[in-house]
Amino acid sequence: MKTHNAVSAPVVAPPLKTALRRGLIGAALFSGVINILALIGPVFMLEVYDRVIPSQSVPTLIALGLLALGVYALSGLLDIIRSRIMVRIASSLDLALSSKVFSVIAGASLKAPITGDALKPAQELDQIRSFIGGPGLVAFFDLPWMPVYLAVCFYIHPLFGLLTTGLMIILIALTVLTDRQTRKLMQASADALNKRNHLGQQAHQNAEALIAMGMLGNTSAIWQQTHSSFTTLQRRSIDIGGFYGGISKTLRHVVQSAALALGAWLVIKGDLSAGTMIAASIIVARTLAPAEQVIAAWRSFLSARIAWNKLLEVFALFPDAQSKTELPAAHSTLQVEGIFAAPPGAQRLTLQNITFMVSAGTAVGVVGPSASGKSSLARVLVNAWTPARGHVRLDGAPLDLLTEQARGRLIGYLPQSVGLFTGTVAQNIARLDPLAQDSAIVSAAQLAGVHELILQLPQGYETQVGEGGVNLSAGQRQRVALARALFGDPFLVVLDEPNSNLDAEGEQALAKAIQAVKARGAIVVVIAHRTSILSVIDHVLILENGMQAAFGPKDVVLKRPPAPVPRPANHVVEMGVSN
Repeated sequence: MKTHNAVSAPVVAPPLKTALRRGLIGAALFSGVINILALIGPVFMLEVYDRVIPSQSVPTLIALGLLALGVYALSGLLDIIRSRIMVRIASSLDLALSSKVFSVIAGASLKAPITGDALKPAQELDQIRSFIGGPGLVAFFDLPWMPVYLAVCFYIHPLFGLLTTGLMIILIALTVLTDRQTRKLMQASADALNKRNHLGQQAHQNAEALIAMGMLGNTSAIWQQTHSSFTTLQRRSIDIGGFYGGISKTLRHVVQSAALALGAWLVIKGDLSAGTMIAASIIVARTLAPAEQVIAAWRSFLSARIAWNKLLEVFALFPDAQSKTELPAAHSTLQVEGIFAAPPGAQRLTLQNITFMVSAGTAVGVVGPSASGKSSLARVLVNAWTPARGHVRLDGAPLDLLTEQARGRLIGYLPQSVGLFTGTVAQNIARLDPLAQDSAIVSAAQLAGVHELILQLPQGYETQVGEGGVNLSAGQRQRVALARALFGDPFLVVLDEPNSNLDAEGEQALAKAIQAVKARGAIVVVIAHRTSILSVIDHVLILENGMQAAFGPKDVVLKRPPAPVPRPANHVVEMGVSN
């Protein structure tokens, strides 16, 4: 039996803390050895000027040259290894967090209102990985060696140490100024970029409306405004970083020449040799190099730090799943107990005190005017929204006690806005399960009454649906999504306006599917605007203003006028969003 692979199996990353600790310790050790080996340059100069030239010994020069060449080769090899270590640290971090980042991208809108680029967490992780794997972080490994080189400067002569110390203080001050003047700019730049990208996403999604109603010019003006804001903030932060970076580089060159002049003066006085003078100027420059590199990399460091802090903020909304006892599959009842709910991140309730219970083999129709809370109830029933109060129970077990996999097997959901994933019809029906059997896929399609329709497609079940299902009509997408909801014979099937895009044939297939689900002992909840579907409904729930106006057998509830439902008092949170 062939399977329909949607994605490859996830790569299991090593524990994040262990991978980072081992990698950073290794990189730090390599950095230490590289910094020690860097002394070979000044030592070589010292020996050439003080030993080789006075003695005019060619063998000594050759021996020193070979020694220096070997040390340089070893230092270069260690630098390459350190670079590869940093790349692997970055990869370990990426692998450890990529699944979490995808969870944020997929579920952030169910936890809090999304006002920016939905893919921003992935971009932030890319930014962090690039900083760790690039030269920016390496500069920070060299910083601890500045005091060591400073001690060498003092050892050569106290005046070299004082000269270097003075410039170190200036470079530290420049680093602090760079941080203070660029931190807010970098944060504002990131926010402006997020706003610009979000506008671009909206324009892409609503391209037809923009063109048809002549909105392209107005939208383009808003884009230009947000883009100009982003580029202005970015340019200012780059200017500041370049300004202080240029100052630090100039000062280092000045101090290197000053060190050479100081050394010459000490040679004239007889306190130093010519070789020591050259070596001292090189060591002074090497002492200050890490600070200059850190200033140059400071913008990248701030960007990575901002990205990391934002990731931590969104990760807090997605705590690691706790192990749960596997409960028996539900087969008996659906209980809704005192549900109060609001959209993610909002305070205004769209559902208040919804309570009912139905048994297996029952279909419930949820009706009511617009903005009465019908779609909100559907989202709560499938655990897409977490209620502020109350519980949804299957056979007495609250949904949050079930593992994600267990809930997925028990629930089928057709949302109001149908969305299909890029892939084949079969993959979409199978919920992207690479191990799904063909028989289960075809069975779900037949149950949804879409099997014959699929056979008429160019490649049948292997037809590519395109991005969002663009290769299918609205009715075809809705019927494929219905088959996806029915795949695996779930116990609770929630259908939000399942007939909104269906013709008469599609509505007949939907009615037969609901009858079949009831016949096998499952529960169906149908959010209905069109009353034609009520013919296969057993119970009706009427919602008004987010409250339960009536619930009971269809014939009883629809024949009596619903009791008036008062709007919430001022001290009660009001409804704020549609459905």
